Amino acid sequence: MSETPVLSLHEPDLPITRGSLLRFSDDPIACMKELHRDHGDLAVLADGDQRLVFVFSPELNRHVLSDTQTFESRFFAVRGNRKSAQRRVTSGLLSQNGAEHRDSRRMMKEVFAKKILPAYHETICKLSSDLTESWQAGNSCDLNAEMVQFMLRMTSALLFGFDDAGFAQKLGRLIDRWAHRNHEIGMGALVSAPQFAQGYDDLLTQAEELEETVRDMFARHRSTQHAQVNILSLLFQAQESEQHLTDDQLIGHSTLLFAAAHLTTAHTFSWTLFLLSQHPDVLGKLRNELAKHVAGDIPTLEELEKLPYLDSVIKESMRILPASSYSQRIAVQPTSIGPVRLNPGTPVIFSQYITHHRPDIYENPDQFIPERWQTIAPSAYAYLPFGAGPRMCIGAPLAMVEIRTALTIMLKRFNFQIQPMSTVNGHVISTMLGPTSSIQSLLLPADRTPITVPVLGSVHKLVALPAGAQPLAIPRAA
Repeated sequence: MSETPVLSLHEPDLPITRGSLLRFSDDPIACMKELHRDHGDLAVLADGDQRLVFVFSPELNRHVLSDTQTFESRFFAVRGNRKSAQRRVTSGLLSQNGAEHRDSRRMMKEVFAKKILPAYHETICKLSSDLTESWQAGNSCDLNAEMVQFMLRMTSALLFGFDDAGFAQKLGRLIDRWAHRNHEIGMGALVSAPQFAQGYDDLLTQAEELEETVRDMFARHRSTQHAQVNILSLLFQAQESEQHLTDDQLIGHSTLLFAAAHLTTAHTFSWTLFLLSQHPDVLGKLRNELAKHVAGDIPTLEELEKLPYLDSVIKESMRILPASSYSQRIAVQPTSIGPVRLNPGTPVIFSQYITHHRPDIYENPDQFIPERWQTIAPSAYAYLPFGAGPRMCIGAPLAMVEIRTALTIMLKRFNFQIQPMSTVNGHVISTMLGPTSSIQSLLLPADRTPITVPVLGSVHKLVALPAGAQPLAIPRAA
């Protein structure tokens, strides 16, 4: 950042913890849990003159997320010079502010309008069916790897109109590697740690390779007839009517849409299937609803509207293990949050994970209880898996259609038995909370119910699993 963030510390009794800011980059959730425990809704992590400000309540989430004039999005801390590929591939909706963001969002609203969602249904059903037809009961699989590959194909097809597994894997690999390097170097800018910046030249090279691949994808798309509606086709149509929309700008929009969509939705699938497999009572109730309201293996849009318990399961999964665990805004003018005064350049962190685990909003917040959604209706700033306010994720409706449809198709055909004593780790990388290990599972026929089994790993620090999922204690030698 161009200037050192300074936070006024003259007020007494400020909610400050002093220590290395690297604590946050090393384990964001553990750090935020400690800050919330020690200070409550508003906390500051201070290391010399460097500060990170954290907000954890619905009220403070609203304060920060609704005021886009004071708190801007800086999704990418490292943008590169104006003529660099890094600048172009980061110049999308997620990184825009002010009038530029308003105009882009207006254009994107047409592309993601609810009236267009039925046009995506056939593609979602086809790819979900292709996935389940590649499975065979009795075989083992890594649920995490399966869902990542599945969403590479799904995102490539819906966004770009390509059902080309090889191309999807190449593009996904490039974006994933580039996103991780952005996180590493961007975290260095956020916490002023020079060791993070060592890969800057590598980042610029990765951005050039990524841009070249996206431009190739544009050329391939324009030379091919597409029977199914896809988002890139709609963006090209918008480009024809809005002469200021250049290919350079479309590169940023396309790259960030892919980056935002494929891993977050893959993580949601992985966590949801894992939670269902470890909660067979919930799975049984869901399967009864699917059997009652979905006649065949492929749900119609009308049938999907008759599945309230499925919606509760998905909401609860995204509450307890939100794929987006935190995000940040940057104060761009002098302001205050409660007793804390912020100067321009101060980062402000809000956390879906911490807000979703508040016991004053959600009873037994660490437990997976889909039934809670029959009686609660939290505000948009108390439940925000897709963010909230003027910058709420514009692709949320499409993501929900994907998740509801694909889960129904998977569970109509298979169940999943988690491998006993396997390791399931979860960690935050580039704001995303996802599995960082395999999720070893046995594919079961639909009429065979899995059982809760003990598992190892850091997932136990993130969610309270049933008693049967606790790893068995190893007796000490006499």
